[in-house]
Amino acid sequence: MQVTETPVKDVFVIEPQVFGDERGFFYESFNHKKFQELTGVSDNFVQDNHSCSSKGVLRGLHYQIQHSQGKLVRVIHGEVYDVAVDLRKSSPTFGQSFGLLLSEKNHKQLWVPKGFGHGFLVTSDYAEFLYKTSDYYAPDFERAIIWNDPDLNIDWPLKGDEPLLSEKDRNGVSFKDAELFD
Repeated sequence: MQVTETPVKDVFVIEPQVFGDERGFFYESFNHKKFQELTGVSDNFVQDNHSCSSKGVLRGLHYQIQHSQGKLVRVIHGEVYDVAVDLRKSSPTFGQSFGLLLSEKNHKQLWVPKGFGHGFLVTSDYAEFLYKTSDYYAPDFERAIIWNDPDLNIDWPLKGDEPLLSEKDRNGVSFKDAELFD
């Protein structure tokens, strides 16, 4: 497993060692001991989630204001552009985002810590997205920031098309009006 720091504090790209041949491939997608040694993150995961979305679907930017979740995210089919936004007012990278392509081919994972907004855009025909969370889903505390907030200026790889959004995501608030973390 290789861990790479990103320009946004506490966000890591994780690349597993993949063993492949003409039969297919194998990799260890998660090992708590190695993850903790390489990242310093000691969070325990309590929930696994699996979503499937078609091309052009954008989910996010989501977070929970209480019961904040750290997320370890990956794609098992297709490709997404995945984004983490630092919502911690006390962080030196507050308001900054990091995005990268996650796909079934590159096997990359992204660690999105507590105190971050998270979203992704499906860039393939469809994608299956898996993520582990460090706390349980708490719908009463879930919040959404609008995906195209001008203050965040996220460079989503849209080709002139509007993304497909849920009602919750269409009604996301601006970054300026969002409840954030101290």
